Amino acid sequence: MIHAKNIHKFYDKLEVLKGVDLHIKKGEIVSIVGASGAGKTTLLQILGTLDKPDHNPDSSLTINGKNVLELQNIKNDNSNQEKAFKIITWLGAFYFVLLAVFVLFFRSKIENDIFGYGTWAVILAPTLLLFFYYSRYFKKKSKQDKVLSDFRNLNLGFIFQFHQLLPEFTALENVCIPAHIAGKKTAETEEEAKKLLNYLGLSHRINHKPSELSGGEQQRVAVARALINKPDVIFADEPSGNLDTHSAENLHQLFFKLRDEFGQTFVIVTHNEELANMADRKLVMVDGQISN
Repeated sequence: MIHAKNIHKFYDKLEVLKGVDLHIKKGEIVSIVGASGAGKTTLLQILGTLDKPDHNPDSSLTINGKNVLELQNIKNDNSNQEKAFKIITWLGAFYFVLLAVFVLFFRSKIENDIFGYGTWAVILAPTLLLFFYYSRYFKKKSKQDKVLSDFRNLNLGFIFQFHQLLPEFTALENVCIPAHIAGKKTAETEEEAKKLLNYLGLSHRINHKPSELSGGEQQRVAVARALINKPDVIFADEPSGNLDTHSAENLHQLFFKLRDEFGQTFVIVTHNEELANMADRKLVMVDGQISN
């Protein structure tokens, strides 16, 4: 299901992930624990395609058979593309400075219309070439971003410590958002959302806004939202960290019930020892690596 090999991540000169290897099977519930700063959340964000690992020829990341690094353009010589973009940007800036100096120096001649069409063509040609390059670069980048976001939306679900529900929308509307982004029909989406909310014991709260729900109810709405597109993997970052003990226990049991009912894979970063020990496997991160 998830295969990660030699994953590295730097923030400036600080190496947060130091060659992480990971294999998670379909239908597993895996917890990731470790001290603050060990790299747990960074790893989760990279596995969930919310962040990119640093370019490394020996790195690989596949989810459900899909090459994620290829989707992120990391394997396609992305570093050289970015270098070329920076060089051309600096050359373009230098050209426009020279052009400004040229115009100021020959202002009187320009005003007297001495220059012919050929001279103006020489002056304007680099501008047109730069415009063409940038339009192609950003069009390609936009297309790559869309492919990645579509993959994320349809295959991955996310549950965070702070539920990230939109306060102006009802529970039903919040759950429907990922399906609307995926272009699914409104009637079918709302029917599926109602089924999920009913399954999670919230059928009587579908028209309530987040401010009208308890913390546990808000988190269950977030769970329903994560499930609406029937993703293969659910990533959870401290999902019970903002809940009272009773609500946290209910949420923990819910993960296992969902796995048994729908067959999803769960990857959970947590400081909650009870939840960590309930998982099929517990991975411990120490100083940017998974400890054996």
